[in-house]
Amino acid sequence: MAMTFMDFEKPLEALYEQLEKLKEVGEKGELDVTDMVHELENKIKLRRDDIFASLSGWQKVQLSRHPERPYTLFYVNTMCSKFVELHGDRCGGDDHAIVGGLAELDGQTVMLIGHQKGVNTKMRQYRNFGMANPEGYRKALRLMKMAERFGFPVITLIDTPGAFPGLEAEQRGQAEAIARNLFEMAQLKVPILCYIIGEGASGGALGIGLGDQVFMLEYTWYSVISPESCSSILWHSWDYKEQAAEALKLDADNMLNFGLIDGILKEPLGGAHNAPEEMANTLKKHILQELAKIMPMDPEERITARINKYSKMGHYKRVPLSVANPK
Repeated sequence: MAMTFMDFEKPLEALYEQLEKLKEVGEKGELDVTDMVHELENKIKLRRDDIFASLSGWQKVQLSRHPERPYTLFYVNTMCSKFVELHGDRCGGDDHAIVGGLAELDGQTVMLIGHQKGVNTKMRQYRNFGMANPEGYRKALRLMKMAERFGFPVITLIDTPGAFPGLEAEQRGQAEAIARNLFEMAQLKVPILCYIIGEGASGGALGIGLGDQVFMLEYTWYSVISPESCSSILWHSWDYKEQAAEALKLDADNMLNFGLIDGILKEPLGGAHNAPEEMANTLKKHILQELAKIMPMDPEERITARINKYSKMGHYKRVPLSVANPK
């Protein structure tokens, strides 16, 4: 199967080509290449270790967008023994960029909601590239309120380049839909766990991203704006996206240091796309561990802790009135 390499992974591409050729020779039975295959595999591992030891912010953004990276429905189908997808916002329509429904994780029923990008060109158009319209956020809220009614915890998987920015989305109340979700999620009586599994852009991510605990996978990003959009605003060109990615400090390590997330899930070497089943098992195990911690809490206590968590975010400095408003 053909592999997709990011720009910074190009040194690995030639090594993989050599490995494929060696395996071809071995399959044809012309000579025993076992030792050479092992030697080349070790060389690939060492080279990959070296590359991934010091990734830049932009390189992590590239990994979060890898075309083979697992999306929400992959995790759902891999982690859950049962899943019943629920459709529609009971108001205007059904947004295919957000999927959600009742799922079973080792006997625990949860409401699982997430952004879904397409796996090929046709599906990307169908899913609107993971960019939700107001109907998507209203569907998500409907499912969260249903979960609250029946006492099921809510799990959200975030992977979006942003809420859909089209004029028609704004006309149908995009900002109101996201704001309403934030208001309601802050007060939801059941546990909410949020995981950024790919891109976490702006209000598009926040619309299903307010929870008791928020976690990021290792090679994901979370920011008020994408590096490209930041570059276009500051420099009137996308050419400075790499500098923008560094300035935004949007990777998981920085987000944890800022206190904006609660933890990081380690990905398989090379990214989740290199071992998607392994990543799904890691995610499932983590969800169950975190649910065991917060499920016993009293709902009012949980809501208070959730509100306090977000109230403490950010830093500010009081400036004397004379300094703020000089004559």
